[in-house]
Amino acid sequence: MRFTNYVAMEVLKLTTKIDESGYLNLNIPTQLAAVEVDIVVVLNPVSSEEKQQPSYDFSDLVGRLSWRGDAVAMQRNLRDEW
Repeated sequence: MRFTNYVAMEVLKLTTKIDESGYLNLNIPTQLAAVEVDIVVVLNPVSSEEKQQPSYDFSDLVGRLSWRGDAVAMQRNLRDEW
């Protein structure tokens, strides 16, 4: 193992495509000088389910809901039910 000069490691996460012939081509600019680096590649296929947007966007409700009552009392009542 080599531990001579410690340099901060860069972790990159990106989504890309594999071409028709099965090759993965990466062209990633880094902040590193011309040095030897170790590279770890994890191929994790992205399913179409993961790319789906949430069924409802709740952003239109942000800041519009208000609590009328004693939040501490309500919390105590909920705990007493346990």
